[in-house]
Amino acid sequence: MTAMSALIFDCDGVLFESQPANLAYYNQIFQRFGSPAIDDPRGAAARFCHTASSPVVLERFVDVACLDAALAYAATLDFREFVHLMTEAPRLKENLTRLAERLPLAVATNRGDSMWQLLAHFKLADFFQTVVTCRDVVNPKPAPDMLILAAARLAVRPQDCVFVGDSELDRQAARGAGMKFIAYGTALEEACRVTSHTELAALLLDLGSVSD
Repeated sequence: MTAMSALIFDCDGVLFESQPANLAYYNQIFQRFGSPAIDDPRGAAARFCHTASSPVVLERFVDVACLDAALAYAATLDFREFVHLMTEAPRLKENLTRLAERLPLAVATNRGDSMWQLLAHFKLADFFQTVVTCRDVVNPKPAPDMLILAAARLAVRPQDCVFVGDSELDRQAARGAGMKFIAYGTALEEACRVTSHTELAALLLDLGSVSD
C-alpha cells in the first residue's frame, strides 16, 4: 500500500453491521405495497438491499405501479426506528481516532438521509470531514461519482485516496474513480483485504503507508 492523502469509508458492512436493520426497513415497505418479504439474510436479494441505494432497491422489488408511492412512503420512515438492530464495528472509534490524527476521513455511501441519523446516534460525525450520500450525486455506486465528489470536497486527487468497502459495487466505484481499494471483511477476493478496523489502522499507520 502506497502513501495516500485521504481515506474514504463505505458505511454498511464497514462502519456497521446493518443488514438486519436494512432488511427490516425494506420489508416494512414491501409489506405495505404487496411485495414479498426477503427472508433469507444471506441471499442475493438481501445483499442487494444491503448495498444498493433505496430508489434502486425499490425499483427492483416493488411493482412499477406502486413505485412512486413506495418512494414517498420510504421518505416518511425514520430510520432511527431500526437503529437498535445495528451494531458498530468492533473498536471502530478507537481506530478512527488513530487514523483521523494523520489524515482526513470521509464517508461515501448509497444511503440517503439516514446516514446523518446514524452518525449522530453513534456519535461518529466528528471523525469525518465530509459525507457523501446518494442524495449528493446523480449516479450512486457502482458509478464513481460520489467518490470523485468526496475527493473534491477534501481537496485531494482521487488517485491519492483509498476507499474501504465490502461489496462489488464499492470495488467498481473505486476503479471508476481511479482510487486504491481495500476490501473489508471476507466477501471480496482482493489483493488488499482486512477483516477489522484494527487491521486496517495497522496496515495504513504502523506500516507507514500514510504520507506525513
